[in-house]
Amino acid sequence: MRYGLISLRLSPIQAIHSRPLRLSQGIRRIHDTRFSPLVPPDPKSLPKPRSPTFRRKRRAFFRFTAYTTLTFGTLYYADKYFNASSVTRSVRTFSTALLIGIDYKINFRAHPPFASSIEDVHNRNARRVFELIRANGGLYLKIGQAIAMQSAVLPPEFQKMFGRMFDDAPQNDWADVEKVLREDFGMSPEEMFGVSFSGEPGKGVMEKKARASASVAQVHWARLADGREVAIKIQKREIAKQLWWDLSAFQNIAKLFSWWFEIPFYSLVPSICERLQLETDFENEANNSEQMKAFIQAEPRLRDRVYIPIIYKDLSSKRVLVAEWIEGSRLWDKEAITNPWYGQYGTGSPGAGGAPLKWPASTTLKADDEGFMKPDRTDWRQPKGKGGLGLSFKSIMTTMVDLFSAQMFLFGLVHCDPHPGNIFVRRLPSGKAELVLIDHGLYISMTPEFRRTWSELWKALIGLDNAKIIEIVKSWGIDNPDIFASMTLMRPYDGGDGSTARSLGRELKGATAQERAYEMHQRSMHGIKQVLGDETKLPRELIFILRNLRIVQGNNQFLGSPVNRIKITGLWASRSLVEDRDLALSQRVTNLGRHLVFRFVLLVTDIAWWTARFRQMLGFGGGMEDELEARLRTVAKDFGVELQHGVFDG
Repeated sequence: MRYGLISLRLSPIQAIHSRPLRLSQGIRRIHDTRFSPLVPPDPKSLPKPRSPTFRRKRRAFFRFTAYTTLTFGTLYYADKYFNASSVTRSVRTFSTALLIGIDYKINFRAHPPFASSIEDVHNRNARRVFELIRANGGLYLKIGQAIAMQSAVLPPEFQKMFGRMFDDAPQNDWADVEKVLREDFGMSPEEMFGVSFSGEPGKGVMEKKARASASVAQVHWARLADGREVAIKIQKREIAKQLWWDLSAFQNIAKLFSWWFEIPFYSLVPSICERLQLETDFENEANNSEQMKAFIQAEPRLRDRVYIPIIYKDLSSKRVLVAEWIEGSRLWDKEAITNPWYGQYGTGSPGAGGAPLKWPASTTLKADDEGFMKPDRTDWRQPKGKGGLGLSFKSIMTTMVDLFSAQMFLFGLVHCDPHPGNIFVRRLPSGKAELVLIDHGLYISMTPEFRRTWSELWKALIGLDNAKIIEIVKSWGIDNPDIFASMTLMRPYDGGDGSTARSLGRELKGATAQERAYEMHQRSMHGIKQVLGDETKLPRELIFILRNLRIVQGNNQFLGSPVNRIKITGLWASRSLVEDRDLALSQRVTNLGRHLVFRFVLLVTDIAWWTARFRQMLGFGGGMEDELEARLRTVAKDFGVELQHGVFDG
């Protein structure tokens, strides 16, 4: 015990050295109860090793996401507010076009792998195109309307969708209108037009709400300080910013699709873009209008039947066009045209055949609930608003076909957008019809050589001169004269011998409905390639002239085929070769002899027209245009094209 006590007083080291055995045994006894030997862990039980940079990478990822979102968000809003969403619209266009292209590449076959039928493929892609045009608006709507006028060559599903392209476009706010005026003139509307919005004496007035709104511009009514009533056409402010982007997207996509689907049409696209660009230049429109007005005033056969509104260039610019206000009935308002005239004897529609409309500047005009101030001039429609102009469709359509035939064969300057919205009808004091032509943005000029060739082609088409037809269309790079002839006449043409009908009227070989539908579409593609055999030779004027012909034919059909359109057009074609002062006298004399013979040929078309007219009066048809379209539909089907509706349906 003593040794034990002594050892407790020693330091630990001394104690160990003095009683090594007992102390070591004691230490071992203590450690045996508190310590277990170190056992290495099983590697499988260990967690997956983490990179020492994991947290740093995670933070970098979140930073990248945040910066990317912020960057694209900033670009989006900058594009929206400073660039009229031009980039966004282009991205939307390219993504839609890529989706459509891939869809057709995969599914355009007799048995589509990802669609129930080819019709289903057409339906969903037509919907995509329509939604794209509606979302982008602006110039896209103008392109959509242009496609709508030629939609007969598209599948039926596209035809139905594009039939809705003629609706009015939404109008811009008044603030945007003021900005355009200040940017172009450096003045407010009050300063530019001498108007007041608060009823200031001696000032004119202007409606802030547009009377009409289209894809590119909107029209406001105004009365100037001197009493003149004017239509102020103001381009939508975003168009100038979107123009380059939209046309570039259109060109690039057309180039892609031309290569992708092996359809040779891209060389025609620059000419189309040039026309679309000129449509946004109102100075160009003013020049077209004045030039057409001069042509008509110099032509006694049209001078008293057609009117072009006065343009006030001193109040106009590239984006603002001021013209006299026109009161008249639209071509689609059949009742307003044909109902009895209740106006005073010896008077006509307001402004018809006389000076531009004026309203005394001293008259106070108040805005109605909708913000309109223009005075009402519909007293001629009394009683009970059932009155009309008391005119016949025949007189109106005769003037219309005369007008556009003269433009093609005599003037060489053609208005290529003569749809019903651009034509007013007025009653002259003499009781005759007067046509007012507006919207002169889309025009084409024809060279004298092309104009004469076009006249000769029409004579050859009506006279079934196949040798002449082949000579002309082959020089234009067209491999199938019969298809082109049918497109030009807007009626079936088979060379007079039925050869085309026999060669194309073969039965479809497909065993199932799906296979036959696919074969129809293959024929359509082949037909397009035949017409555009060498598109580099095709006169660019033809694209727009055929558009003009189609619309005029649609107008005639819409009014019940009251005139023999083919005869009137052919008569002007033949007569222009006699009246062409650029030809030698001997050539003109020769053409006169041929013209007299040609008039007898035209009698054949009269027989066809009167036959159709007689059937129409008996209730067995809609007239010559309806019968021609029914026959054209049959012929078109052999080419793989299904005509589903009239030009203005929808």
